[in-house]
Amino acid sequence: MSLPERKLETSNIYPMKNKKVPIAAYENIKKTYGDVEVLKGVDLKISPGEKVALIGPSGSGKTTIIRMLMTLEQPDSGTIKVEGKHLWHKEVNGKLVPADEKHLREMRKNIGMVFQHFNLFPHMTILRNVTEAPIHVLGLPKEEATRRAVDMLEKVGLGDKLDAYPSQLSGGQKQRVAIARAVVMQPKVMLFDEVTSALDPELVGEVLQVIKDLAKETDMAMILVTHEMDFARDIADRVVFLHDGQIEEEGKPKDIFEKPKSERLRTFLSRFLKG
Repeated sequence: MSLPERKLETSNIYPMKNKKVPIAAYENIKKTYGDVEVLKGVDLKISPGEKVALIGPSGSGKTTIIRMLMTLEQPDSGTIKVEGKHLWHKEVNGKLVPADEKHLREMRKNIGMVFQHFNLFPHMTILRNVTEAPIHVLGLPKEEATRRAVDMLEKVGLGDKLDAYPSQLSGGQKQRVAIARAVVMQPKVMLFDEVTSALDPELVGEVLQVIKDLAKETDMAMILVTHEMDFARDIADRVVFLHDGQIEEEGKPKDIFEKPKSERLRTFLSRFLKG
């Protein structure tokens, strides 16, 4: 399935004042859980509109990177900026101090995330699942939020499921609702965390196709954590390989998948790619 040939509204609503300013920038990010150092000084910049795939073995720090951008995990040290503004800090009298909840809440409006397990509200219809945040977070009138939601659900092939409940949908349909719910907020950067890992194999393709279509039809930046190597090759402008909490190698998909430089990357890819 593919989306209708129509540009999504998200394609032109974010004219960047300076295209050279990264939409997201991580600087010397470190994170430890107990005795395990998950991130060991990561530096990563995402350009406006860039699609970046994060690959690597489990435990390499991929999900932690995007959860930090969504403000679900806080770095132990280092800084993260979104469009040049500090995320976890704010400037007061020329000094960086920890951000308060008001600052974090405002910054979150720029960021959307789709999780592995949908996280839909089971007691709400599909339409209401998608309209809740635009109404209560963005403050949109109900009519405008509904228009956006219906338009987006139609784009992901679920225009006939507005009055259905999550329990009535397949896993692939639920994930498409979750994508619609995130995109309808019109974020500047979208985060996808292994969005097909909880799906039956026969449902994976429909979800990946929706994301591919969104990548082609919008100017949103995307960071995608995935073990689907063919998907990463097709969708990404850049692929970043993480190993043991550090960026081991990064580059264009063709270079990463056809000419890997490090032995660790070659070993990792051998598990997923044939030939």
